[in-house]
This record gives sequence, C-alpha cells and structure tokens, in this order.
Amino acid sequence: MSDVREVRPGAVGPEELQAFERVLEGMSPIGQTPRLIGPGGVEIVLPEGIYALLVSIVDNLKAGNGVSVIPIHAELTTVEAAQLLNVSRPFLIKQIEAGVLAHHMVGTHRRLRLADVLAYRDRIDAEADEALDAMVAEAEDLGL
Repeated sequence: MSDVREVRPGAVGPEELQAFERVLEGMSPIGQTPRLIGPGGVEIVLPEGIYALLVSIVDNLKAGNGVSVIPIHAELTTVEAAQLLNVSRPFLIKQIEAGVLAHHMVGTHRRLRLADVLAYRDRIDAEADEALDAMVAEAEDLGL
C-alpha cells in the first residue's frame, strides 16, 4: 500500500494540534468559507469533504490515535484487512472462503479491495445495530 499516508500518535505536538484546532474551528463551513493559502499566496476554497477530513484527523491525533489516509482503490493483504476489521486473520480467511468477502489472488496470496472491506464492515455494523435494536425492543416489551 504505497499510497498510504500515516501520522503516528505523538508525531504532532499538542501545541500544534491546538493551533490547528483553533484555525479549523474558525473556518467552520457554517461561518466562513474554508480556504487554503499556498506558499506563493495562491488561495483555494477548501471543499467541505476535505475540511471534514482535516477536522477528523486533528480530533483523532488529539485523542492519541494515529491516522492513516488510504485511497479507496487500495488493495489490502489479509493481515491488513483483519486489522482494519479488528478480527483475527483466521476468522477473515473463513469469511473469504465462505464467499462473504470478495478477494482475488496475486500469485498464492489473497488480496482484498479496501472498498470491499469497508462495505463488509458497514454491513456487519448495520446487522449489529439491528440486533441491538431488536433486543432493546424485546426488553421494553418485557418491562425490563
């Protein structure tokens, strides 16, 4: 994954993160239009999606989390996909072999598209949310 960009926890100091946070709060999309100014003074409007990504990056770094930016077209190894899903590699392999998660072979190695892994994660999260809602409804029906 050579397209991956990573910032590890502690790579940016707390003072710098606070300065970023102040600037980002001051350029809220609701208030002023966020802009970037390049070294030559060239100014461009910051699209809302990029603004939201910057806010998320700063929030995560402040919380002590590292941040990675991975292109959606990236391919993952089974180890990387398992880490992203927070499951064991053997569990992931079983899901692949059951046809639940798409993959392709590169030589003798399985590769998964990041987009497929994220879609799988979203499906699993939605199913968990539905199950939790059903349990809450049942508990309410029983007066618990």
